[in-house]
Amino acid sequence: MKKQLRTVNETAKLTGITIRALHYYDEIGLLKPSEISEAGYRFYSNEDIALLQQILFLKEIGFELKQIKEIINNPNFDEKIALKQHKEILILKKNRIENLIKLVDDKLEGDDNLSFSEFDETDIIAKQEEYRKEVIERFGHTEAYKEYEQRKSKDKGNNYIDKKAEDIFRKIAEHMDCPPSCDEVQKLISQWKNHITENYYTCTNEILQCLGLMYVEDERFKKYFDNISENLAGYVSEAIKIYCDKG
Repeated sequence: MKKQLRTVNETAKLTGITIRALHYYDEIGLLKPSEISEAGYRFYSNEDIALLQQILFLKEIGFELKQIKEIINNPNFDEKIALKQHKEILILKKNRIENLIKLVDDKLEGDDNLSFSEFDETDIIAKQEEYRKEVIERFGHTEAYKEYEQRKSKDKGNNYIDKKAEDIFRKIAEHMDCPPSCDEVQKLISQWKNHITENYYTCTNEILQCLGLMYVEDERFKKYFDNISENLAGYVSEAIKIYCDKG
């Protein structure tokens, strides 16, 4: 039986992962396609997509891409255990959503109970941290994890924006004499969005727009940007709005 293969576009649509992220995963050796045509087109198998699920699960519980690469390539990595853990977290999320739906239904029916327990994510966060600690115990000796710990200790207290991000924002500040719609600034906004996707989580335009608003409404971020250049927070926020409006 011929195995099913998907193009990059098909894989992106199926998984919600951007094409740029898939290319980057290939580039760093994290997720390489099963086949590449003579013309250079990438094709992903079902096994590749199953591996992508594992990558996203490990990202979800707090690991960086370099760490994930070592973990999934380690002979001690057990896919079945990881899937069972992922399922447990998904069940907790499902229960939370069902409780929220019930709360909404009750309110629509006139219930005036001011309950907030349905919003609680404590169990989910605790389970994610539990699995993260298990992974650390098994793979904490790897070079990627040691490097992560060293960097985290150096960045303690200022880890909400990393050094690569700062470079991007400083470059944006250099173009503040141009309108935020100019090509150079829009390319830098695209770099920032890709950097988030490649290192933290899939950054959709909706998420990026929320970040843009947070940069001017959250005093921590506003102070950070304005320390680079006065009024940079508002400039970046406007540039993000323009970028997202273009679709």
